[in-house]
Amino acid sequence: MPVRRLPLILALRALPALALLAGCGQSAPDGPPPPSARSQAAISDDGGAPREALGRAIDTIFDDETVGRTDALVVMKRGTVIAERYGEDIKPETRLPGWGVGQCVTALMIGQLVSDGRLRLNESAPVPEWQRPGDPRGAVTLKQLLQMRSGLRHDESAVAGTGMLERESDRMRMLFLDGRDDMASYAEAQPLEAPAGKLFEHSSASAVILSDLAARVLSPDHDPGRRRQAVSDYLKNRVLLPIGMGSTIVGYDRAGTMIGSGMIASSARDWAKLGEFLRHAGSVGGAQILPRRWIQFMLEPSPREPGYGAGVWLNRAAAGEGPKLYPGTAPKNVFGCVGEYGQYVIGSPDQLLTIVRIGHSDAAQGREIHDRLGSLLALFPGGKS
Repeated sequence: MPVRRLPLILALRALPALALLAGCGQSAPDGPPPPSARSQAAISDDGGAPREALGRAIDTIFDDETVGRTDALVVMKRGTVIAERYGEDIKPETRLPGWGVGQCVTALMIGQLVSDGRLRLNESAPVPEWQRPGDPRGAVTLKQLLQMRSGLRHDESAVAGTGMLERESDRMRMLFLDGRDDMASYAEAQPLEAPAGKLFEHSSASAVILSDLAARVLSPDHDPGRRRQAVSDYLKNRVLLPIGMGSTIVGYDRAGTMIGSGMIASSARDWAKLGEFLRHAGSVGGAQILPRRWIQFMLEPSPREPGYGAGVWLNRAAAGEGPKLYPGTAPKNVFGCVGEYGQYVIGSPDQLLTIVRIGHSDAAQGREIHDRLGSLLALFPGGKS
């Protein structure tokens, strides 16, 4: 056989394999695969991002094996949903738990109470047990609770041991064990482990204490039913409905205290409205719902943690386990309400974007979903710092 005919024969033999790849919806090895039909259908407007790359990025966020279960992804540009995809058995109206994202809702409620003059930011937090003579907790202010620097002893870790939850975790004890019936009492009974205001420590207990303070000023008689109703009405009428979060449901303990550390669920689109509200500095449709200065306070770095504001994580280097967002790669003013298990409400004012991911990821998957959401954010114009 003449040597010059060999390349032609090899090329002809390769054709069936290439045809098979094409028939399976795969691209040739020299290029990335096309996005799935589901992700292509999820995009109503690319928002200035490369459309195919956007579709592939959405696919990576629904890669269950690598990032865990994603229940919902919503991308808003200039206040309009431009991409939206849901997991199996999840509908747009399904209420999804935000876990720690709910701490942002709690901070907004406290902001309204401060605006009304019913709580004071820089005064001692009005917990009766702390006001006894000689109790050093009397130095803890409302501002320090919001900025996670109260100094109260708290272990936020949630580690599973041999078939039962590790009892050293204050978070688990408060939410599910001996503190579950009266979470605020459990949280408020903890001693100081550092002088008030001197140490940052992310603490679910702080949001529960803030919820208790809201109930104390809204329903002074302490009846659990009336406490619950008073907070529910105030939260709904002064925060949730004005923002447009009408689907939201909130959990309460038996003492009638809102579980403001995480037991809040909303539809994915309503979680996106939370991000839009912060992105617009507390206004909706041009109407100022919450004073602009309160939102500015929430988005200012805590004196003891530049990566945290008040109920909101900021796009700056953070101590401990690493940054919650994307310092050095995304615009500096990106912010995020972040919850356990990979829940994110990310706002990017410079890019006119809000991105929501709700689902369930373990620790390793959580780092992966964090990175993939960062890659998604970077696809849009202005996505670099």
